[in-house]
Amino acid sequence: MRKILALLSVVLLSACATQPQVRGTGDLGLVIERASGHVTLIDTSKRAPYARIAGLGDLSHASAVYSRDGRYAYIFGRDGGLTKIDLLEARIVKRVIQSGNAIGGSISQDGRIVVAQNYTPGGIKAFDADTLELLSEVPAEYAPGKFAKVVGLADLTGNRFGYALFEGGEIRITDFSDPRRPTTQRFPAGNQPYDGLVTPDGRHYMAGLFGEDGIALLDTWKPEAGARKILEKYGRGEEKLPVFKMPHLRGWAVAQGKAYLPAIGRHEVLVVDTDNWREVGRIKLRGQPVFVMARPDGRQIWVNYAFPDNSWVEVIDTLTGQVVQSLQPGKAILHMEFTPRGEHVWLSARDDNKVLIYDTGSFAKVGEFAAQAPSGIFFTSRANRTGF
Repeated sequence: MRKILALLSVVLLSACATQPQVRGTGDLGLVIERASGHVTLIDTSKRAPYARIAGLGDLSHASAVYSRDGRYAYIFGRDGGLTKIDLLEARIVKRVIQSGNAIGGSISQDGRIVVAQNYTPGGIKAFDADTLELLSEVPAEYAPGKFAKVVGLADLTGNRFGYALFEGGEIRITDFSDPRRPTTQRFPAGNQPYDGLVTPDGRHYMAGLFGEDGIALLDTWKPEAGARKILEKYGRGEEKLPVFKMPHLRGWAVAQGKAYLPAIGRHEVLVVDTDNWREVGRIKLRGQPVFVMARPDGRQIWVNYAFPDNSWVEVIDTLTGQVVQSLQPGKAILHMEFTPRGEHVWLSARDDNKVLIYDTGSFAKVGEFAAQAPSGIFFTSRANRTGF
């Protein structure tokens, strides 16, 4: 009997050792390690990593979205890999290679469909969020036999997705209400849309245009009106500057009834009135902005830069419209992410192999940890936000 009890104790202890730590998912997240195929799982309350997962392939341009409960992350790799990760058990649930060259994805309003956007072959693919079973595919064919790179994929209400076709000059909305039989609407957008975003209320889809000054705007509540141009010719009469890194609209900022948008190749942020979508100001900056992101309360806008100014971060006060703080946190600041209520911002310093944490009130550094060539930082609070 003593031997049996001892054996049972060993079995029970082994089972307990393999159980994940009991924790909520609301303050978790992950950091992409772009050069190593790893992700580091993080606890934002403790300001520290708690696990590291290998085997995610090419993460040189990777992004992540979350299940509704925040337990699962879906990571879209540059090599076409779609990987489902369990944040509580710190493991890969499933991984599929769904294309030859991909650059991001999104998750549906009801959390049941994960959609990947692809460069090669151009188009989008819908997968069951539980099993990663392929449900349907929508090719980005804009002319007979011609396929475009898909950019700017974002979720909309009603299990729809908005996205843009770079070579095709279109914005499209695909409805996956029936995920095996999607329907698509097409809207002319302009010359070379390079990225897209949805306003926080989910109503307006915007595509930045690389081939011309301006932004294409589509009211997704009234798509029959088509896309219209805003901010046309904002660089009129000015010398064209080389673009060292494409700005990212996805980290976009809306605060005080205004949108703050990076100007392509220019050292400025454009300020737009969201009532009429007209430019109402410009804010001069030290470099070419990449991410222009609002603190959750809208009081601050944080901006990082393309090379050669990518060691700097500047902070704009939305009440004054002025830069109020300039920081030089580290080498190659690639990505920023605010904690859900905005008390801290996390910064990836790729060339320092560090993630840095700053207090957004005092601008003091309050933490850091090592990560191999970190880039994207994604918190589970994104699970409850449209367009993220």
